[in-house]
Amino acid sequence: MSTSDPTVQPVPASVVEQVDAADVTLSNPKRAVISLGSNLGNRLETIQGAVDALEDTPGLRVKAVSPVYETQPWGVDPGSQPAYFNAVVLVKTTLPPSSLLERGHAIEEAFERVRDERWGPRTIDVDIVAYQDVVSDDPVLTLPHPRVHERAFVLVPWHDVDPQAEVPGHGAVVELLDGVGRTGVEPRSDLELRLPE
Repeated sequence: MSTSDPTVQPVPASVVEQVDAADVTLSNPKRAVISLGSNLGNRLETIQGAVDALEDTPGLRVKAVSPVYETQPWGVDPGSQPAYFNAVVLVKTTLPPSSLLERGHAIEEAFERVRDERWGPRTIDVDIVAYQDVVSDDPVLTLPHPRVHERAFVLVPWHDVDPQAEVPGHGAVVELLDGVGRTGVEPRSDLELRLPE
């Protein structure tokens, strides 16, 4: 067969890339909920950087970004650390939970997150809160996140982006919020995260 035969010309690489990208984006994606928190450095810029880094992950698309909330750190003396900015991101992904976890850790490392003390201040926290309806007690990645049902700083922004959301095994986010209340989770309506283009 001669290479001049138009029916056997190779498909241009750019077209192949577009098809591959569409395939990765659409082939049976799973829903995941990721919480982001920062209390060091330029907190808003860091959280936005983490949102952008998630969007840049092959096989992952950011579908919604919550408003920004300000909260006091957990488990430490008042005033001993800066306040946190918190947000929740909804994603669709073809990555399994373990790969999503690796990506979250890579993003934390890129922002020089230091894990030297429990409840210590951090540049960025990337937590997988839920993945579809998966319930797993794997110690490496417990799903849903083991304390999400009692953490207003995750439930409040999660409810903003998905009012019908459920925490697998614990019930509706809106009902859990009624239980824990919104005290200490202050909306920062002066701040806004951008959904990646």
